[in-house]
Amino acid sequence: MISRIDLRGDALPEGGALRDLLPRAEFDVEAALEKVRPICEDVHHRGDAALVEYAEKFDGVTLEHVRVPAEALAEALEQLDPAVRAALDESIRRARIVHRAQRRSSHTTQVVPGGTVTEKWIPVQRVGLYAPGGRSVYPSSVIMNAVPAQEAGVESIALASPPQAEFGGLPHPTILAACALLGVDEVYAVGGAQAVAMFAYGTESCAPADMVTGPGNIWVAAAKRYFTGRIGIDTEAGPTEIAILADSTADPVHVAADLISQAEHDPMAAAVLVTDSEELAAATEAELKTQVAATKHIEDRIVPALAGKQSAIVLVRDLEDGLKVVDAYGAEHLEIQTADAAARADRVRNAGAIFVGPWAPVSLGDYCAGSNHVLPTGGCACHSSGLSVQSFLRGVHIVDYTRDALADVTHHVVTLAEAEDLPAHGAALKARFGWKVPGK
Repeated sequence: MISRIDLRGDALPEGGALRDLLPRAEFDVEAALEKVRPICEDVHHRGDAALVEYAEKFDGVTLEHVRVPAEALAEALEQLDPAVRAALDESIRRARIVHRAQRRSSHTTQVVPGGTVTEKWIPVQRVGLYAPGGRSVYPSSVIMNAVPAQEAGVESIALASPPQAEFGGLPHPTILAACALLGVDEVYAVGGAQAVAMFAYGTESCAPADMVTGPGNIWVAAAKRYFTGRIGIDTEAGPTEIAILADSTADPVHVAADLISQAEHDPMAAAVLVTDSEELAAATEAELKTQVAATKHIEDRIVPALAGKQSAIVLVRDLEDGLKVVDAYGAEHLEIQTADAAARADRVRNAGAIFVGPWAPVSLGDYCAGSNHVLPTGGCACHSSGLSVQSFLRGVHIVDYTRDALADVTHHVVTLAEAEDLPAHGAALKARFGWKVPGK
């Protein structure tokens, strides 16, 4: 069901050579880009009419309006299962605690007497959020995108989610209910690349946004790449990933269950166990067979994901090599299930989020840990972070110098400008002092 990669032989290679030995899903955004380009430009030129046409073509629904009526949001919340509402409320509460603590305040630094630089944090003015609606419904993704944007102080927040034929052309009612709970009242029944194009260009119904965030399929990722530079994006989300670094103290029941929990997302989902214990590897393989047989989504998601080239049990000589492997892999979600889990977790450099010990599974982070589950995939954790309040803020430097403070440094500025053969830069300062360099 799941393959093995044995790295217990010679010393591990470094850098890219090690990454090349590790499993990874194929996710060709560049190829998809050529297919989404005409869709995006069609939305640019035809606006809502294009969105309606694509809803019929891709989603099998005929839209009267692309914007979801306010009464549909209210009705979805009213009809929401009380237990689901309570769970969403708790997820929102915990996410707010964590993200509110991420807020940034302006800070002024005195560089010299009379010369200061203030870093001011300004939220993005308008953001478009995307909530997937394919194989599964993800109200949790609504929370993970909306809460940090709200806590950052974003003034205008809109959300798009694919229309569902089963629900009369509206997005899934649980998505709508989550929006209502969060106070997000601008919602569009639009999916895929066309949703990103709607936010990037604007249409008759939807004003353009400055930024688009949220997970999606390869078409959404390709559209984000297409519009990079015109709008801000969080990341080009690829297939979800879990990596588990474990030793002989780990419980194979827990390990197998956690691997399966990510495999049920998608047939391209990656599930990787890195261990120095042959016994744990064998026990986990046995548990996978037992647990997979008793779960849902076996043939369409879980088995293809676990059997795919993106999933494997990686055997290493020791946990030091294990740390090198997980750092090279740069997992979206990394669990540490070792005897010294906290100490090991502290040494990890590359991961979207780290889950420490047996009582912090990835599923907790997906819903109710308070952390954000919109995380870098495809090894991007070596240079990118998960979604946070910071994602929606821009740091702007405000420079304030007095005449004396400028005079004191003018000769250095003139010298550097001339060294770079940019004499007009120096002249801009000389002009303020009668074309004489102070101090000379």
